[in-house]
Amino acid sequence: MPTRVTICKGCCCGNVEKGNSEVPIDFLKESWKENDIEQQVKLTISGCLGPCSMNNVCLLTTVEGRIWLGELHEENHYASLVDWACNVAQNEEDTKLPEILVSHRFEPKKTTTDLPIVDFNLEK
Repeated sequence: MPTRVTICKGCCCGNVEKGNSEVPIDFLKESWKENDIEQQVKLTISGCLGPCSMNNVCLLTTVEGRIWLGELHEENHYASLVDWACNVAQNEEDTKLPEILVSHRFEPKKTTTDLPIVDFNLEK
């Protein structure tokens, strides 16, 4: 199973009308294509992942388990996600987070980890 980066774009994450930071979906999709990592690291744009109070949320799924990241509000957070995905694409066992993302790691309440991931990607 390839590593997966799931970006929440649900009810709160990326919803600027609610005062939340935009999620740079186009930047992420373009970065995956430019770096040719689509086969090794799957990018999924999802509906609500559950922990809305931590918006903007990302779920990294690796061979080692799940890594939840929240409060991703800056461009460099997403650039670091791309860097992380590129590193994992080259070496699946190297899932160490970039330093800038370590403080954004959180453990959601038990109920949110059981929510299904809905793939809203229109491009295949």
